[in-house]
Amino acid sequence: MQIQAFKATYPRKKLITSADSFFGKVKEEYPVFRDSGFFKQRKQPGLYIYRIDEPLRSYTGLLTLASMDEYQEGNIKIHEHTLAAKEQRQIQLLMHRKAAVKPVLLTYRGVEEIDKLIKKQLVEKDPFMHYYFEEEDEHHWIWEIKEEKTIKKLQKLFAEKVPTAYIADGHHRTAAMALLREQAETEGLPSCYNYLLSAFFPTRELDIFEFNRIVLNTNGLSPTRLIASLSQWAKVKVLDQYKPLKQKHEWLLFLNNEWFHFQWREETLKAYQNDEVLLDVSLLNKLVLQDILGIEDPRTDVRLKYIEGPRGIDAFKQLVNKSENRLGFILFPIDIKDFLHIADASKVLPPKSTWFEPRMRNGLLVHDLKDQ
Repeated sequence: MQIQAFKATYPRKKLITSADSFFGKVKEEYPVFRDSGFFKQRKQPGLYIYRIDEPLRSYTGLLTLASMDEYQEGNIKIHEHTLAAKEQRQIQLLMHRKAAVKPVLLTYRGVEEIDKLIKKQLVEKDPFMHYYFEEEDEHHWIWEIKEEKTIKKLQKLFAEKVPTAYIADGHHRTAAMALLREQAETEGLPSCYNYLLSAFFPTRELDIFEFNRIVLNTNGLSPTRLIASLSQWAKVKVLDQYKPLKQKHEWLLFLNNEWFHFQWREETLKAYQNDEVLLDVSLLNKLVLQDILGIEDPRTDVRLKYIEGPRGIDAFKQLVNKSENRLGFILFPIDIKDFLHIADASKVLPPKSTWFEPRMRNGLLVHDLKDQ
């Protein structure tokens, strides 16, 4: 994997009185903030260690530039299809800002030598930057690596030990960069879209949460008929209260303020045993949403809404209970091995299958495209 140091543009901390407010507006307002003097640029290129401390978890990765050649050649792998409207939005933002304000989240199979080198930097250096986000109760830390010897060592390790990386978050931003680069090449113009602002987090520094589904109406199907239809594919058990799922192939239904636990029947799983990877979300989409509830396309059907797992059960219940005709499904999170296998096989996950953490902030470090 080709990585490159860059002259990071960063915020003047003394001018920021509310991190939540300021960084919440950077995505849209970066040109105004930059022209007003809220940002300045480092004088020499560097690589950056990015750590996020949450109350129960910390995440550490390396923020750098990745060559767009790696994406074009398939070494930066995708796991979902992009939507044209969202690509267009990202193209507009990139052209408006002339800057990438948020890194694409990439994951890779961990490399011990890289881990040791990053840990060494954390011990030996003071943080270059720190912000506390009160709303999420998160501390975001950044350490700067500017010594040429260390930079070259990390570049060599990534080139030799990291043949592939996987987009966890940022498919549309990456696709937009690729389209703008292609356009510049077609017109014979110098390209400022040759490198992708990226944050490399090894797989163990990544958490995958489920994306839960809320169906806004049952399409005339009574609760009794619905449960009977579901029971042909899965064993059902009524729960006294919510209980977290323990393993793959289990899922929950929340209906009329009641919880139902389901486990796919053996004959159901055998019928799909030739699938590349047997995913619960794929079975739910086909056997439940499509065949029973009549939702043909989970990407576009207005009856289907999504809520990411980290928002919690209370938020999920509140959304379902907004109407007596609603029902909700909770799935067990996709395993990282299944995620990597699907991406390696050049397959894609069903829409809204995963929610990855950490979630990085816009504007902590910016890659100014005008520098290329």
